[in-house]
Amino acid sequence: MWFTIIREFFIDLNKQKLRSSLTIIAIAWGTLSVVLLLAFGRGLGNSMLEGMLGAGDQVIMVFGGQTSMPYEGQAEGRLIRFTEDDVALIDRAVPGIAYSSPQYGRGGARLQTERNTTTTYMEGVNPDFEVMRTMYPAAGGRFINERDVIEMRRVLFLGDDIAERLFGDEDPVGKEVRLDGSPFTVIGVMKPKMQTSMNFGPDANRAIIPYTTFRNIYGHRNINSILVRPADASLQPQIVDGIRSLMSSKYKFNPADEQALPMWDFIEQEEMNRTINTGLEIFLFTVGFFTLMIAGVGVANIMFVIVKERTREIGIKLAVGARKIHIIIQFMFESLFISFLGGFIGLAISTAIVQGVLALNMTDGPGEFLGKPEISAVAVAVTITVLVLIGLIAGIFPAVKASRVDPVESLRYE
Repeated sequence: MWFTIIREFFIDLNKQKLRSSLTIIAIAWGTLSVVLLLAFGRGLGNSMLEGMLGAGDQVIMVFGGQTSMPYEGQAEGRLIRFTEDDVALIDRAVPGIAYSSPQYGRGGARLQTERNTTTTYMEGVNPDFEVMRTMYPAAGGRFINERDVIEMRRVLFLGDDIAERLFGDEDPVGKEVRLDGSPFTVIGVMKPKMQTSMNFGPDANRAIIPYTTFRNIYGHRNINSILVRPADASLQPQIVDGIRSLMSSKYKFNPADEQALPMWDFIEQEEMNRTINTGLEIFLFTVGFFTLMIAGVGVANIMFVIVKERTREIGIKLAVGARKIHIIIQFMFESLFISFLGGFIGLAISTAIVQGVLALNMTDGPGEFLGKPEISAVAVAVTITVLVLIGLIAGIFPAVKASRVDPVESLRYE
């Protein structure tokens, strides 16, 4: 039975070469649209998320602000400023924190080598800053460590762009840089990363020193901000509430006063970013889906034509004892075969395009922002499901029509 169905399908396909070819091309184009839109949408989404995480991986940045509400007899408008002791207090009193660091900051810091001079935003932090801000060193260098902090060493970690401005193609590690007139030794250069979210400029242009060294040189009493990272992202609400409650108790401001304690929550931003990416993928799939459905109309059209041209043949089969279910199966198989043949061609071409784009390895300009397109298993499964639906919907009505042919009337059909 199946051999007969397949043989007759290819005979019919050969009779309708142009129409069948155009229908298969339409299905292939629709499949190509769905798969490529989902692949490049996934790549763009991953790139946006990577860029956001480049500024901070699951961290919460806490700033001292200005009170906007009177509290316990104190007027609004008081400035809230933190010290290094607040970082230690938060570490002790708020459970669930894995990493933390004070952040001193200084804009317009002057960096000078024998040949070049530049200015940048410079920060004084502790070793946990490396993980929280994803400022990992390139080969041959390192980030600041605990000994640097304890001994208040004059060591400097540079962003990759500022290192290039100062040293060109030379390896900066071990070389001397004068920071606001004081000699510092470069201990590492940041590995290049993508960053779309930032404060005071990108990390590629940043200079990092131990926070104790910063305090010793500049004599600052208050830190600019506190950086913390939960042991698990699910602990974020408890940690935020804990910090707010602890600091409001110490500095006497209303816990509900968000302006007194502004926070930059990367965990919340990451969740929002993932939601946006999901919405983008749904939108792109919808566009491709309707393109594929238009191709499905072509499949239905060719099946109706086949039914019309084979009315006499169908009637003879029914007259000699063929069951209606056999007629329906035959036409459903033909519809599904056309859908899957076009789908396979479209999937093969889209895979080749994605592999070609990946081979180009575009890491600069728009290519970097576009990211790496990815054909996920979900995208393939969804596309196959849609092709099955198209094949079933496009074939069911012509198949039912064929099964209802009157054998006697069909013998008179020309």
